[in-house]
Amino acid sequence: MRIATTIFLTDQSITPVRLARELEQRGFAGLYLPEHSHIPVERTTPYPFGGVLPPEYGRTLDAFVALGQAAAVTERLTLGTGITLVAQHDPIDLAKQVATLDHLSGGRFTLGVGHGWNREEAEDHGVVWRTRRERVRDFIGLMRALWAEEPTAYEGEFASVRASSAYPKPAGGAPRILLGGAAGPKLFAHMADYADGWIPIGGRGLTETLPVLRGVWEKAGRDPETLRVVPCGIRPTPGKLAHFADLGITEVVLQLPSAPEAEVLRALDEYAQYL
Repeated sequence: MRIATTIFLTDQSITPVRLARELEQRGFAGLYLPEHSHIPVERTTPYPFGGVLPPEYGRTLDAFVALGQAAAVTERLTLGTGITLVAQHDPIDLAKQVATLDHLSGGRFTLGVGHGWNREEAEDHGVVWRTRRERVRDFIGLMRALWAEEPTAYEGEFASVRASSAYPKPAGGAPRILLGGAAGPKLFAHMADYADGWIPIGGRGLTETLPVLRGVWEKAGRDPETLRVVPCGIRPTPGKLAHFADLGITEVVLQLPSAPEAEVLRALDEYAQYL
């Protein structure tokens, strides 16, 4: 099983360069970064995990800039977003960012895609909340058109692009795309339509939901061997990782504390037992 990590990198935490070097030297498989552009102070949307919103949500580094630094000082470490709030981006600009990072890293990038939970943040980006899922699907379609080898047009309800020259291309034709979100018919249908798998937070309930997802995947004509499920934000125990392995999961993403260097390195020391 591949053991990757995720962390809220901030202006107060360990740096991307220091963390990436430590991860590669210690044998961890990858680094996934979340994103929030900003957190409006007058927020009415509740924190999905309950309680007070942790301060690191409003201090996150730009994921693509940070992952670019990580790519520059590593050779094998895989890089990913966990997740990118795609609806809040200009899809043409985002396609360029993704392709550039994947190209420069030699195909090490995974695009984790999310629909978001903070309504106020999304609305500041001009996102109409009830349409965000369809908006994300359109944006991914546009980006795939720009990544295509031949100039390809895309016409959608929320995004369109003319057939264009758009380089660089992602190293492998297109990066792996994992869709985040809670299990449900709509999420699984979108996943089978345009993604390569699922990046659920925490991994609870997978015993029940994975067979449902696999059924939707196969009904859509997708090869069951290509489905990737990568639980993210895991607090590991030997039993939990063994359970994931029994479910056929081959990669997990462990949660690191959003903290200065010394505390993060202690967490890596603790997680070393799982490598």
